[in-house]
Amino acid sequence: MSVLAIIPARYGSTRYPGKPLAQIAGKMMIERVWTIAAAASGVDRVVVATDDTRILDAVTAAGGEAVMTDEACRNGTERALDAMKRLNSDAEIIINVQGDAPLIPPWVIGDVAETLRADTRLQMATPAVELPPETEERMRADKAKGSASGTTVVFNKAMDAMYFSKNVIPFRRKPGAGMPVFQHIGLYGYRRETLETLVSHEPTPFELTESLEQLRALENGIPIRVVLTDYRGRSAWSVDTPEDAERVADIIMREGELV
Repeated sequence: MSVLAIIPARYGSTRYPGKPLAQIAGKMMIERVWTIAAAASGVDRVVVATDDTRILDAVTAAGGEAVMTDEACRNGTERALDAMKRLNSDAEIIINVQGDAPLIPPWVIGDVAETLRADTRLQMATPAVELPPETEERMRADKAKGSASGTTVVFNKAMDAMYFSKNVIPFRRKPGAGMPVFQHIGLYGYRRETLETLVSHEPTPFELTESLEQLRALENGIPIRVVLTDYRGRSAWSVDTPEDAERVADIIMREGELV
């Protein structure tokens, strides 16, 4: 059962044009993500899906594989499907790895791949981590100030997601009581037919309200298995601005390379 990891990488960005090519601690960000995905257990092939020849050429020159995709793709999910079709891949499992997440550990990607390999009934899977109390408290404080950073998830006894939100869920009537909070990691694994079905659906009300693509799956009855994992003491940070790139570089200098 082959697994194809696709890394959508768009050149245009309102806040950070050319972001995938940003240098972080001596390496391009997209090179870092490609290297991490390639080191993940259970992943057979890694391809960068881009809309710009500058990214294509840079990835190829660095020893990676890339494919051009339609500029009209509206999001990473559509770009992943477009890439799969252009590659004429027969992979049964597609892992969509965010191109602006150079600190995602390879074992997190591997956990998602292995979960889908182990249970052929699963249509889609995504990772989450339990937040320690101090991190949860900080997130709640940030949300109270209007921050949209960070997504949380609640799931049922079968570990299938019930809802994702930009708010902190579940709501606690009493501080410190009840279920812990789980932060969602923006990485998705799909059966190839599930990815095709998902893209065929129009955006849904909750998806548009929260600006969370994964809610389209839930609103259309596609179950998403939540894979609990951890960062093993590593810091997490994604890159949306040049300042974020500097922060990631500092983390790498302090904690060392992931691979």
